[in-house]
Amino acid sequence: MSKKSGKSVDINPSEPEKDLETIQRELEENKILKEEESKVDIEIGKKLYDYQEADMIQIFERFENCPANYNLIYQLPTGGGKTVIFSEIARRYIKQKKKKVLILTHRIELLRQTSGMLSEFGVTNKVINSQVKELEDQGDYMCFVAMVETLNNRIQDGKMDLEEIGLMIVDEAHYNSFRKLFKYFEHCFILGVTATPLSSNIKLPMKDIYDELITGTTITGLIEKGFLARANTYVYSVNGLTSLKVGINGDYTVSSSEVFYSSNVMQGKLLGAYEERAKGKKVLIFNNGINTSKQVFVTFASKGYKIRHLDSNTPKQARKDILLWFKATPDAILTSVGILTTGFDEPSINTIIMNRATKSPTLYYQMIGRGSRIFKNKSTFDVIDLGNNVARFGLWEADVNWQKIFRSPQYYLDSIISDDDIERGIRYEMPDSIRKEFSKTENVKFDIEEVATEVAKAGLKTEVVIDRSIEQHVQMIKENATDFAHSLVLIRLLSDDIDDRVRRYTYQLSKSTKNFFKWAVDDYKTRLKRGVMKKF
Repeated sequence: MSKKSGKSVDINPSEPEKDLETIQRELEENKILKEEESKVDIEIGKKLYDYQEADMIQIFERFENCPANYNLIYQLPTGGGKTVIFSEIARRYIKQKKKKVLILTHRIELLRQTSGMLSEFGVTNKVINSQVKELEDQGDYMCFVAMVETLNNRIQDGKMDLEEIGLMIVDEAHYNSFRKLFKYFEHCFILGVTATPLSSNIKLPMKDIYDELITGTTITGLIEKGFLARANTYVYSVNGLTSLKVGINGDYTVSSSEVFYSSNVMQGKLLGAYEERAKGKKVLIFNNGINTSKQVFVTFASKGYKIRHLDSNTPKQARKDILLWFKATPDAILTSVGILTTGFDEPSINTIIMNRATKSPTLYYQMIGRGSRIFKNKSTFDVIDLGNNVARFGLWEADVNWQKIFRSPQYYLDSIISDDDIERGIRYEMPDSIRKEFSKTENVKFDIEEVATEVAKAGLKTEVVIDRSIEQHVQMIKENATDFAHSLVLIRLLSDDIDDRVRRYTYQLSKSTKNFFKWAVDDYKTRLKRGVMKKF
């Protein structure tokens, strides 16, 4: 007896030959049966967008034509609906192949999110979290969702042995923590899903474990289709990032970033950028250290702004309350560290501020992606960069050749512009708020390179370049200061301009060490004060 949708049809080889009318009647019943099945499919699943369906077709072609142990990676930008797609993949795969599916995540938020989405698609699933010690009921399920570390521990302890897994889906596949589990599932199809197919460990490239990359619609494509908001990007060039140290993971260390971004200069720069571009909007600020984020909280709270701080140490209930407050408050500011880059979706965000520098393109796209969701009348959002990240990676919406990066990741990483080269190209532009304080001066600019060339042609010492720069600053202060006390205020306002001039001067001397630069800046300011004192 064969079964279909709860109905049964007896199959008897010795049954007499059917007449034409009987055959037509059975064909009609079959047709109705299939239509009923299709209706059930539509009701259980969720309708995919055209671009999602097109990617699904490609993936299922690989299921049909590639070996059972094939490793495939699928790329789609943040906001493109990766969880929706692989939930529908799981549903169709179970229905067609009659084999079980295992989905791996690396964070508890993604675990809940994935399980919930699968349920929406009608896929009954078993969550394997820290509370699940054994799987005595695994025969009752066709789909499992597991935290990578939890599952690995259970398998190593001999308490869990998942059977009949035909497909393993790896969410956020660029993280290398998943690789430890691959050896237990060598005979199943592995589908990795990520927005950035670039390994989090440069020593373990993704091309060494995945056989092929399928790329989905680009960020620009999703914007044009109306699925993502368009980014307005504002870059506040930052000098001094060459002082940051790079850790073994290839990104800037937390300790060196804390020193740099917790400084009064950078806190002031952040506050100024907010007040110029994002005041009154819902803002999410990303930092690279807890101390920095707490300092941001103090800086903004002291000005009366509505702000909360969130990090991995925030208690569960407090975190829930903060996120609810953030959602409900139109002009809320949330300063955070790390934890909101994945598994967090708040479409009402108007502005993303990167109050940190990163060498990770994955993190760069994740941070900006948090603000890209379409919401009510929101079709654009703002990005404020305080880490020279746009200079490092390009605009968020610019097309990226992920196929080339997948094949040659080291070549791509080596081609990323260095901080030294970025800062050499930065030219200080005096903000309008400071320019107003020097309104009586017609020209406040000073081209170090041009003056250095003139000095060299005249056969003069290189120190003359700095002499002339100080003379111009003294003249600017003399023209605009009302008294000596006011002149000291104006000297402080010129701090960024002085840093920029001295830095470009040290480049001319090929002496760009941190100690030499600090000495040169201090010497410049001392001589500037002396010059101003003579004028008053």
